[in-house]
Amino acid sequence: MLALFIIFIAAFLFPGIILRTKAFLSGRKGAGILQPWKDMWRLVRKGSVFSNTTSIIFQIAPTIYLATVLCAMLLLPFDNQPNMLSFKGDFVFFAYILGLGRFFMIISAMDTGSPFEGMGANREALYGMLVEPAFFIWAGSLAMLTGYTSFQDIYTHLNFESNYFVLVLGVLATYLLVQIALIENSRMPVDDPTTHLELTMVHEVMVLDNSGIDLAIVQLSSALKFAMYGTLIANFFMIPNLHWVFNGAILLFVQVIFAVTIGVVESFRARNPLPKNPQFIIALSSIAIIIFFTVLIITQKYIS
Repeated sequence: MLALFIIFIAAFLFPGIILRTKAFLSGRKGAGILQPWKDMWRLVRKGSVFSNTTSIIFQIAPTIYLATVLCAMLLLPFDNQPNMLSFKGDFVFFAYILGLGRFFMIISAMDTGSPFEGMGANREALYGMLVEPAFFIWAGSLAMLTGYTSFQDIYTHLNFESNYFVLVLGVLATYLLVQIALIENSRMPVDDPTTHLELTMVHEVMVLDNSGIDLAIVQLSSALKFAMYGTLIANFFMIPNLHWVFNGAILLFVQVIFAVTIGVVESFRARNPLPKNPQFIIALSSIAIIIFFTVLIITQKYIS
């Protein structure tokens, strides 16, 4: 429960920190840190408009998307505090419950009958399929290193101070998670959330027909997904046997650094050309394989 509370606080600050970072780096005054939530509140007070070509799928997809994110959050560990939902192999459930939310957003975009939204849905499906191997190799490698298959046990038994190879493993695992989070949330370099050119958009073109509270739910889900991946990253930096208040401060600090990093990336990094996005995502699996072989070296399982 404590982890969920901190994640919601981080999600509340995350979008605003990204915007403030981008405004600062571009020399603009920019909007306040709470502006994204003011925009969401304005959307909540508006009614949703549904096209005559859509079905019930389009109307329920945003709610299912949010529900899957909230369900995935129940699996997240924090310090030594027990998470609300934990079992062996729960990282597999974590990946596929998020995949279920992505699936409903994809068919929701296709349900509109718009060729542009169908194009965005096609790209979303492709990127989601390509990024899954990197995540599973990452999670499987950590499971092999610790001997456990649940998030709670994996993070509890990680010790990056044991030797040099484990430290390298932590750096690679952190970098990989950051890149996966950017792809899962359709940010730079695979997508530009500020673009308005339908031919090159991914996530934004998928939600062109969403309005009112449905669009607010989609934006809330994206903020929670960022904070969720930030929590997975922050757990690498938790100090064992430290009071939960201090580890909670570490969690919030890592979330802020994560948000600032995204703002910096989106300020100085250009979006990839669309044909290069699959190559970029597949390259992440190569990094995951390096993590896998690093674990083999640490555990000495490469010896026949």
